[in-house]
Amino acid sequence: MYGNSAVFHADFTGPLVDIMGQMEAPWWLAIKHACWARPTGVNSAITHCMDHPVVHVSHGDALAYCVWADRALPTEAQWEYAARGGLEAMRYPWGNALLTEGKHHANLWQGTFPTHNEALDGFATLAPVKTYQPNGFGLWQMAGNTWEWCNDWFSARTYDSTNGINPIGPKSGKKRVIRGGSFLCHNSYCNRYRVAARSSAPPDSSASNVGFRTISLQINTIGS
Repeated sequence: MYGNSAVFHADFTGPLVDIMGQMEAPWWLAIKHACWARPTGVNSAITHCMDHPVVHVSHGDALAYCVWADRALPTEAQWEYAARGGLEAMRYPWGNALLTEGKHHANLWQGTFPTHNEALDGFATLAPVKTYQPNGFGLWQMAGNTWEWCNDWFSARTYDSTNGINPIGPKSGKKRVIRGGSFLCHNSYCNRYRVAARSSAPPDSSASNVGFRTISLQINTIGS
């Protein structure tokens, strides 16, 4: 939409002329022509990462894909139900402990954010979709790696103003819900890779750590 997208500063290796500016957070760069097909700018391509989640998609982009594929974005409640994978009252899709006997279950940031990622989980940036283990519903990477757009408009009071059963966001707003956290999440500033954690972003924004997943229209009808 704007001819650029947000790329994490450590990922950018292109010419300086492609940097159109710095975003609000200092670790983000607005990179000319960065998009899903060119994740780090005009000189990059997705040919080496076809098994990675798609990124650099706005909420509108995700909805356009849904129209093309005859699919839908999940509501926030549907996303959380799916992320839990059948587990109740657990912090993560795999349980309550972030690590199990030192084993990592998600692509997050280890080290000093935003300058040094120790990549103890095996990945400094995006990981292939089928990394680690799926949850109880067979869904991969419901925590970390990329934020995922949901259908709902965001309100901080959505869960306070409903009975907690299949809550639906407001009819309008300024930001859309994103869920799941990303490879940039670190306890020092962001631990929103917890299943219950909520966040949001302007629907026309895009970044190298924001993607989406879809559901069938039949499930969307049942959940509405």
